[in-house]
Amino acid sequence: MQDRPAPLAGIRVVDIATFVAAPYAASILGEFGAEVIKVEQPGEGDPLRRFGSPSARAGDTYCWLSEGRNKRSITLDLRKERGKELFRELVAGADVVCENFRPGTLEKWGIGYDALKAVNPRLIMLRISGYGQTGPYRDRPGFARIAHAFSGLAHLTGMPGGPPLTPGSTSLADYVSGAYGAIGVLLALRSRDQTGLGQSIDLALYEPIFRMLDDLAPAFAALGTTRGRLGTGTTNACPHGHFQAADGGWVAIACTNDKMFARLAAIMGRPGLAADDVYGRAAVRIANSAAVDKLTADFVASMSTDALIEACVAGEVPCARVNTIADIFADPQFQARESLVTRHDETLGDVVVPGPLPRLSETPGRIDSLGPLLGAGNAEVYGTLLGLSEAEIATLKADGVI
Repeated sequence: MQDRPAPLAGIRVVDIATFVAAPYAASILGEFGAEVIKVEQPGEGDPLRRFGSPSARAGDTYCWLSEGRNKRSITLDLRKERGKELFRELVAGADVVCENFRPGTLEKWGIGYDALKAVNPRLIMLRISGYGQTGPYRDRPGFARIAHAFSGLAHLTGMPGGPPLTPGSTSLADYVSGAYGAIGVLLALRSRDQTGLGQSIDLALYEPIFRMLDDLAPAFAALGTTRGRLGTGTTNACPHGHFQAADGGWVAIACTNDKMFARLAAIMGRPGLAADDVYGRAAVRIANSAAVDKLTADFVASMSTDALIEACVAGEVPCARVNTIADIFADPQFQARESLVTRHDETLGDVVVPGPLPRLSETPGRIDSLGPLLGAGNAEVYGTLLGLSEAEIATLKADGVI
């Protein structure tokens, strides 16, 4: 790696959002050099501090320790007049504001995008909400689970004939929206380089999930197809699902084309299955998916998980163990890629968190600190950055402003 400055060095982000979506966008920016000031409600802080598995540190959860990375926490009541004044001062020297209040809330407080743009025309504001800033549902509250349902994802999740299920993480839409939000900020920064002007970014929680549902929309528009729950398989390829091995472990196998199925048939010891007049063509396999899946399931069930994976790897058939988090911690690929990194906390000692993404060859992301204690940055931000005296800071605290 060459000694280059971080890609976002010199960019200041003010994060006034809560929970995961917009704060996750700010975390991504912080991993690549942006200075992130996390604004939290005095005495309470971001509710994410109490979400997830509790740690022994001042009531902060491990979720907060991971997702509050690389941020300085200050407390500020944006509903108080003095709080709004201080916020405007922060915004005057900032590049980005991340927020996820319900649409109209900041406008009601006099600190919406138009008001802040008057203070800083170069300001970029990321706005993530349940349904976006426009439309008939804009005033409805929204969380990730609501986004999963509204986007169409939950309808697809589960076994045929069963109820719609949680798609793994209850916060999936938050994380995906945060990633899209970070992309939006980077695009807006690039535009600002060209024009000198900022802009707002309007993102609804359900939109990134809907965007990722492959051909769901065009297939319905053209063919009237309403896809239902497919369980462990898919309608796009076969065999393409999860299968249980003899020792109870589960593996994923994905034969997305004819060549891959021919390889699977070879390691099954039944190369004739890949003949054109048997199951050699994708359309035939999909039309006979129950039979093909049963053949695959029987083969997988005859072997241990490790033996099955070894055979698939040798035969170049896409296959992976359905990992638990314990499996992930033991897996050499996760270790080699530094997908898990360890950082030290003064109270808890070493804490393991997911590493930063994506990997840049010359200016990779960094995790310099875990989620901070509530208000730990007050003295530095209000004193050094905004130039307030110790007496003024003490008065703000006594008045409940910070």
